[in-house]
Amino acid sequence: METPNYKSIASKLNFEGRAFIDGKYVDAIDGQKFENINPATGETLCSVAKCNFKDVDLAVKSSRKAFESGIWSRASPEFRKEILLKFAELLRQHGEENSVLECVDTGKLIGDCVDEVANDAPMHFQWYGELIDKVFGKVCPTEPSITSLIVKEPIGVVAGVVPWNFPLMMAVWKSAPALAAGCSLIIKPAEDTPLTAIRVAQIAKEAGIPDGVFNVLPGFGDVGEALGRHNDVDAVSFTGSTEVGGYFLKYSGESNLKTVGLEMGGKSPFIVLGDAKITDDLINNAIDSAFWNGGQNCSANMRQIIHSNVKEEFLEKVIKKVKDIQVGDPLDSETNMGSMISKKHLATVDGFIQKGIDEGATLLYGGVSESDQNGFFAKPTLFDNLTEDMTIAQDEIFGPVLGILTVNNTEDALKIARNSKYGLHASVFSQDINEAFHMAKSLPCGTISINTFSEGDIKTPFGGYKQSGSLSRDQGTEALNQYLQTKTIWISH
Repeated sequence: METPNYKSIASKLNFEGRAFIDGKYVDAIDGQKFENINPATGETLCSVAKCNFKDVDLAVKSSRKAFESGIWSRASPEFRKEILLKFAELLRQHGEENSVLECVDTGKLIGDCVDEVANDAPMHFQWYGELIDKVFGKVCPTEPSITSLIVKEPIGVVAGVVPWNFPLMMAVWKSAPALAAGCSLIIKPAEDTPLTAIRVAQIAKEAGIPDGVFNVLPGFGDVGEALGRHNDVDAVSFTGSTEVGGYFLKYSGESNLKTVGLEMGGKSPFIVLGDAKITDDLINNAIDSAFWNGGQNCSANMRQIIHSNVKEEFLEKVIKKVKDIQVGDPLDSETNMGSMISKKHLATVDGFIQKGIDEGATLLYGGVSESDQNGFFAKPTLFDNLTEDMTIAQDEIFGPVLGILTVNNTEDALKIARNSKYGLHASVFSQDINEAFHMAKSLPCGTISINTFSEGDIKTPFGGYKQSGSLSRDQGTEALNQYLQTKTIWISH
């Protein structure tokens, strides 16, 4: 199959920057706007509506009206299923264009955008659409004069607050199960990457999702706070930093005690035990786990804990791979790593690199970025001789900075891996399945990969322990639980 001319598609894009409320595009009530930047070039793409609490209130009223009308919340499972399957098909039809839109809005590699936007996003709506009519309640065992039913109902108006690193996929992770459950939904995209969520709102309308059921509010943190504090929002599902996740718990406690689902930061370990074979597959997983999406990934395995028996071979192969990473135009299929999301974030990543140097880690490759470049490109960076208390071994960098810690036995590897406030993900490599399973059982993480790096797929729940998340989960049948509440009906007859 011939590769599409993505640069040609990009040159013809029409950018929509308005909010989507009650089935139509609208300017922010106060008329405020902000500029949206292509991080790979530093050029302005378009102006975007800068919503505030007034727009939030309008969107919530629209969502509540739609929910209470029952047009979606009490529609038959078959009706919602048909609409979501149509939504999935329309997303496939627009997949190429939406992928390029995401690429220029984020600086992500076009290949990754195609995988996520053209393939995974529609698949999620199809999967949850097909799940709708397979959610059953229960009948409790009781004495003959009583019938007791346990039923599931949509929780109501949901706010999905999503990050900039996987902007459409994170919006889909919230919206597909929420819509399947029968909720009305307000998506607040990150201010750096609002364009695909805004575009997809119109596609949702074309699929037949009723007005008011799917709304998109671009803007800054005050929009998220207004949603978190709104007394007529029933639930918030948030993906982003641990710091901001804590704010949403505060907002809930200071308003209507709304349900809050959190998927937050990570400092995930990649553990290679002493008996592991240092194959090309293992090295590819080590590189992918650290540098995929430029390291702008909450489950990135940046702490690579390597047994001394295999470290020399591991390091030799990793250095070679890191040096082969081609950084540049994300629309070019030959590029291996695109840009950081913004100039501010690039400076943050550079600050961590400098901190690693200052604290005594050995810089093997990379370093601080050039200041005179166009676009916001970080250098793939490799450190050796980290100690577990160094800043770059503890803090989430969210950039392409791989650090290696050396251990002499399995228990030291486990001790270092557990020494983190986060608990999102871990990878373990060993030929001894008992040893690997011991590590998996002992690590306080939401997802453990053995002899691979993987977050699972749509069928498996994704979320974290400790400061990486709450009890809620995205993906899998478990994701529906964020958007359903349980009712007992006790009948005496």
